[in-house]
Amino acid sequence: MPLDLAAIPIVDNHCHSLLREQPADDLAFRNHLTESYIPEVARDDVPHSLGWHWAIRELASFLGCDPMPDAVHAARRDWGVQRLAREVVRRGNFKTWLVDTGYGSGTTFSLDELRAMAPGLEVREVVRLEPLIERLILEADDFDAFLGAYDAALSDLRGSGYVGMKSVIAYRSGLHIEPVARPAAADAFRAVHSAGRREGRLRIESKPLLDFLIVLAVEQAARQHVPIQFHTGLGDPDLDLTKVDPSALRLIFADRYRGAPIVLLHSGYPYVRSASYSAAMFPNVFADIGEVNLFAPGDYRGIVREMLGLAPANKILFSTDASLIPELYWLGAVLGRRALGEVLDEHVADGFINEMVAMQFAELILWKNAERVYGV
Repeated sequence: MPLDLAAIPIVDNHCHSLLREQPADDLAFRNHLTESYIPEVARDDVPHSLGWHWAIRELASFLGCDPMPDAVHAARRDWGVQRLAREVVRRGNFKTWLVDTGYGSGTTFSLDELRAMAPGLEVREVVRLEPLIERLILEADDFDAFLGAYDAALSDLRGSGYVGMKSVIAYRSGLHIEPVARPAAADAFRAVHSAGRREGRLRIESKPLLDFLIVLAVEQAARQHVPIQFHTGLGDPDLDLTKVDPSALRLIFADRYRGAPIVLLHSGYPYVRSASYSAAMFPNVFADIGEVNLFAPGDYRGIVREMLGLAPANKILFSTDASLIPELYWLGAVLGRRALGEVLDEHVADGFINEMVAMQFAELILWKNAERVYGV
């Protein structure tokens, strides 16, 4: 039997808010069991995935209904989002959610509303950098004014209510961040600024400008000892998987940024060993084992095993990367605890550790590391 980790609380170090309007049927629900936004994937492919079949069976047990899609979604509608969220937090033994507010903010509950839904749950904010950068560019008259506003926005992160920063540069220009001189960044800003002003909106993808600005954010993280998260590995179809290996972040692993806690999200999947290696080699780099518990559930035990194969237990953080529907938090927590317990039990059986150490490792990974790294 794997170790029972149900009594160990979870500090979810990367997650998102919940939709006000929940998916009403199975087709709408399936959109949340894939990273792809291509309609045919949810319609034709997701019903043939391990994740969908497991979700229906697990949620039927959670909701107390028949393990059939129609029954599950009838029960979801009957419960409503607030009861679902409250029960997920209680039964999932969640202690804290660290919420990236840069995703779905126009259609999701505020942090205060999340707190009201689940009394006793601590909800803290992680600021996403790219939307902040885009807004400040559109508001600024020139590069100097923009840099001043950007510096001011990041100068007192904890005083502004943030426990960390998050970058999705992986989606925009890739993780191979390079040194960029200020004049080159200024040139790139002028082109981006002009296009943004002309069109009235902006999605920043300029590699020289992003590289320059994300390094500035890492410098702030080092100065303030506030974590900065990086999306690594798998994601939506617009991501170039060849550019998201976490080892490409080597520039910011340098000694000069040693004060910055750097969190590599999503297990780096499929570059799990790169994430594990980076966490093992650099004292301020941490590897997250989230997202893949939702989107690669059949592979998750192996992913946890790979991560623990090299990375010390005090360098691994747990998350669900749940977003928009509360049951994803439940699914992530159930599989997270189960896979971690099974892998730790294997290491006990193999004589690497004893059961007491295994439980200590589980405590570190599920909540203690996150509380230490984020100061919550």
